Amino acid sequence: MAADNNDKETEYGVLLYYKFTSIPDLDDLFAFYNSNCRSLSLLGRVRLSPNGVNVTVGGKLSSLEKHIAAVSSNTLFEGTDFKLASCHQPSNDKVAKECGFTKLSIRVVKELVTFSSHPLLKSPEVSNAGRHLSAAEFHSVLLHAGKLLDKEGPDVHKKLVLLDARNLYETRIGKFQTPNVETLDPEIRQYSDLHSWIDNNSEQLRGSCVLMYCTGGIRCETASAYIRSKGDGFENVFQLFGGIQRYLEQFPDGGFFKGKNFVFDHRVSVGSSDANILGTCLLCSSPFDDYSSRSRCTYCRMLVLVCDSCQKKSTQYVCELCQINGKPVESVPFIENDEPPELSIPIEPEAVPTSDNAAFSPQIPWSNGINPLRKLRILCLHGFRQNSSSFRGRTASLAKKLKNIADLVFVNAPHELPFIYQPSLANPTYCASSSVPPSPPPPSRSCSKKFAWLTSPAFNGKSGADWEMADGPFDPLQYMQQTDGFDASLAYLKNVFSQTGPFDGMLGFSQGAAMAASVCSQQRVLKGQIEIRFVILCSGFDLKLSDHKQESIHCPSLHIFGNDQGNDRQISSQASRELTSLFDDGCRVIIEHEFGHIIPTRSPYIDEIKDFLHRFLSG
Repeated sequence: MAADNNDKETEYGVLLYYKFTSIPDLDDLFAFYNSNCRSLSLLGRVRLSPNGVNVTVGGKLSSLEKHIAAVSSNTLFEGTDFKLASCHQPSNDKVAKECGFTKLSIRVVKELVTFSSHPLLKSPEVSNAGRHLSAAEFHSVLLHAGKLLDKEGPDVHKKLVLLDARNLYETRIGKFQTPNVETLDPEIRQYSDLHSWIDNNSEQLRGSCVLMYCTGGIRCETASAYIRSKGDGFENVFQLFGGIQRYLEQFPDGGFFKGKNFVFDHRVSVGSSDANILGTCLLCSSPFDDYSSRSRCTYCRMLVLVCDSCQKKSTQYVCELCQINGKPVESVPFIENDEPPELSIPIEPEAVPTSDNAAFSPQIPWSNGINPLRKLRILCLHGFRQNSSSFRGRTASLAKKLKNIADLVFVNAPHELPFIYQPSLANPTYCASSSVPPSPPPPSRSCSKKFAWLTSPAFNGKSGADWEMADGPFDPLQYMQQTDGFDASLAYLKNVFSQTGPFDGMLGFSQGAAMAASVCSQQRVLKGQIEIRFVILCSGFDLKLSDHKQESIHCPSLHIFGNDQGNDRQISSQASRELTSLFDDGCRVIIEHEFGHIIPTRSPYIDEIKDFLHRFLSG
């Protein structure tokens, strides 16, 4: 016994657990975890929310057992499944740092797991989650193809399907494979994409007995609740209690699970006694399942499997999903950016999927100013007769104040406009046929090229270095009636996303906002070509394209425009309000200001902009 105690004093371990429960006092709970984990020298991630906790920490086994005892003494955690495993200490500094095992990170989040890709919408109630099946019950159901579930389960006539609630990079190296039972692999980059996959594949699930599984169980809680919330035909949803980890403890030979279980700590993966390798190298297709090198897709930064030999030959990789979307390795970005962002997306910890769950609430002082792990990438569309450089200059203050949470990426619109100037207004009797020469225009060399997303029907697409005189004084509102050139601009944006994406969202100003809004209205048609999680529309208006069906746009949106006192001479307040009405009321935010045709960056407006963006930050 003494020897066992000595081993625990020196042996290292990892502890994982979660608990959905109403937390009456987050301040007290934060103080407990901060004091307890630091006193026991535990490192890793602690996530707290009003509806529970999610913890992945490492340290000496004796310290982890003391932590379990302290947590268990709180009645809030009654029935918690503590998953404790002994393992080696972190030896790969790169992996340990990326997985958060070089420090203790305690954060308060809005939700433990953000299931929906639309963070302004309410997540499903976990109380409606699918029934838990123990590892033994889960195995028995698979062994007998669904015939042994009790009276609460499906009858023998229902189809049995397995649904993997994990990401593609996880399922590459291990998954359940059962004769006569279909396994559905959504092949998603991140957990928040599962919401859309279920919506698009609901007919495969309707009327079936659905058995769900994930790493440790938490992702199945919300995903199973969402499926059951769909009503008739979706009642029979079950989930593997304790996830793959508990199953492999019950069946050390792997049972029906083949390959390795990807984990979100320094261990990288945990296998069974079965040495068969399920994964393959992305480049040469040889058997390979080791993510220790942390090789990533050049575009989306998802983990990819690249064997040691292929790593020596190439440092640029394109994952399966980006290949499907036609992204080549050799493409050269043609965008303008203040500072090329470092693409460093962390892997998705079970505790905090890479999505939009981080809540930075001003009334919660103990977030300790922790910066997000990945900044958002926002594609910026300038207004009429502007260019990317001028728009970048106009938004310099905004970019500076958002520098810790977002990178603004600028691109020129595809329609180059000719250099034109107004007639001289000094002579009130001036007309186009007047023999009085107008004021001389500035030389072309002193003016940058100007572009537009949409043009007038008379636009011939030609531009040059020579100045042209306008037919008459400019009408500030004239370009609100322009819709020609939309198809060319849409094709151009598809190419931008293909060559330089992905982007988390789009920001459009004036005509650029109108263009961005029209893209959002076609998000179903554009799936796989232009995909964003949110849109910011500044001084926008509705294009009213005749061939576009007007229906509510289901995309999280932030609308920024001048109020009636703002006296926006380019876009009226009413036009911007009409645009907001096209977006779902449940996932839109409106900011009205008094400064006219600009994007305000002073308080309280910048605080509201940051609050909107924080909902989409990685945890």
